[in-house]
Amino acid sequence: MFLPDKILEEKLLKMLVEDLGQGDVTTGLITTHGTIVEAEIVAKDSGVVAGIKETEVLMKSLGLKVETSVCDGEKIRPGRRLIKISGDAGAILSVERTVLNIMSRMSGIATTTRNLVEKLRKTKLKVTVASTRKTAPGLMYLDKKAVLIGGGDTHRFHLDDMILIKDNHIALAGSIDDAVAKAKKSASFSKKIEVEVTNPEDALKVAKAGADIVMLDNFAPAQIRKTCALLRKTEVQKRILIEASGGITSENILKYASTGIDVVSLGEITDSPKALDISLEITKVNK
Repeated sequence: MFLPDKILEEKLLKMLVEDLGQGDVTTGLITTHGTIVEAEIVAKDSGVVAGIKETEVLMKSLGLKVETSVCDGEKIRPGRRLIKISGDAGAILSVERTVLNIMSRMSGIATTTRNLVEKLRKTKLKVTVASTRKTAPGLMYLDKKAVLIGGGDTHRFHLDDMILIKDNHIALAGSIDDAVAKAKKSASFSKKIEVEVTNPEDALKVAKAGADIVMLDNFAPAQIRKTCALLRKTEVQKRILIEASGGITSENILKYASTGIDVVSLGEITDSPKALDISLEITKVNK
């Protein structure tokens, strides 16, 4: 899922242009044109770092020299130097906030994801931790990549990734059976079909109708256990994946993951991540 550097560069430059406006007026007034400096990006929090690749690509596109000290996915502690930069002072200060925003957000998402994955590993539960499509507009690629770096599953990126039949689709089709039948009739063999349900009986309908995945939406843990038991009584559970979503947080994830499901998806991973504190400091001015 990693974009070629040139495509990534174009995406990142658009973010930088949005922040720059007509140019960095403060740096332009205070710094002599052509001043060469050295700087470092340093961690001020513990966590899992992400966004190293993006920072390297963006800074190199501005003619800056970049030396990375860590790789995406590494655990970091406060005080750890992540990247050393040298080059034009104006370019470094103009790009500072953009790269720090990217790294801080991506590292926050990667850290949250890794914490959840490790929490489940400690209990020996073989349940996949997935994100949702609750990403920040314009940041979907970066948010989802950070989930992957943290060890989680990206789930869907776009609406064309898979067939996910929700309540509004069922309302349009008339019934769950009709919705699945219509999807199966015309869908490519390469597209999986997932259906969102709100009760155990509909989960069984979905499984028998031939869906690949059933999503238990806003089920309580006890209701999920009941549904898994209902599916176990039939042969369909051997070929269908069970996903739980809705109302799941880092605090209650173990209650859900221990119910017999295969996948647990959480919106909080990307819709409200706690950013890691990361800073950029000039360390040397070459006059």
